[in-house]
Amino acid sequence: MFKLTGALCLIFGFALLASEPAMVEPKFTAGNELVRPTGYHEWIFLGSSLGMGYQRSGGSNDEPTFHNVYTQPEAYRAYLKTGKFPDKTIMILELMTAGANASINKQGHFEDRLIGIEASVKDVNRFPEKWAYFNFIGNDRKPLVQSKAFAKQTCWSCHDEHAAVDNVFEQFYPVLREAKQKQ
Repeated sequence: MFKLTGALCLIFGFALLASEPAMVEPKFTAGNELVRPTGYHEWIFLGSSLGMGYQRSGGSNDEPTFHNVYTQPEAYRAYLKTGKFPDKTIMILELMTAGANASINKQGHFEDRLIGIEASVKDVNRFPEKWAYFNFIGNDRKPLVQSKAFAKQTCWSCHDEHAAVDNVFEQFYPVLREAKQKQ
């Protein structure tokens, strides 16, 4: 009886592993353009910032934007275990205008209109620097279906120099900071 029960548990365990969905991987065109990921609102929400920028503009921040960051659940779980993001990690940066004084709102800001979608992708075989960065909003402000990687000096250099972990600005996301403390 024990052998039969043990075998059933083993079979059941393998069935559970097999039924777990595989990580959504980045898709590229033949011209090495990243196809814009879909369904990312169902991924892990890492955090949001309001009006954050990486260069001193000297101007006011009267119209700050929200920056929302998402990653695949499987990439997040791997990060929890190892402190690094696995190959094929995708991070989506969604930029939204900050709305105010609408409907019943009399103070503060809320996310209003989508104005940008960017992505970072870790692909150790495709990119010499392991990570590449993409923009899915065209010059006409319309969403793009696919995008070429930014030039290395555009995003990668800053991420390489200032990111807390694995080219990711972990320092700005409480979800990742808390996970790091538990490791």
